[in-house]
Amino acid sequence: MDDHHNKGKPPKKYSEIFRALADFTQMGFTIAASVLVGVLLGQYLDDKFGTEPWFLLVFSILGVGAGIKSLFNIAKDRED
Repeated sequence: MDDHHNKGKPPKKYSEIFRALADFTQMGFTIAASVLVGVLLGQYLDDKFGTEPWFLLVFSILGVGAGIKSLFNIAKDRED
């Protein structure tokens, strides 16, 4: 019908699918990066101060918390 107006643009349903895929990918990378930074920082501090495993535990938990907070921020940004 109106195919000549949409030349070069993907159908709307595809853009919604790619948007959802991008959101899920961003969420996954955000959680993984937050936890990884927490673990690496905790290990580094434990090695430096000889406090194994305390900094690892604390910063791992903080990394998980930061990842969860980021998820809520991403979800809130998508609502606006």
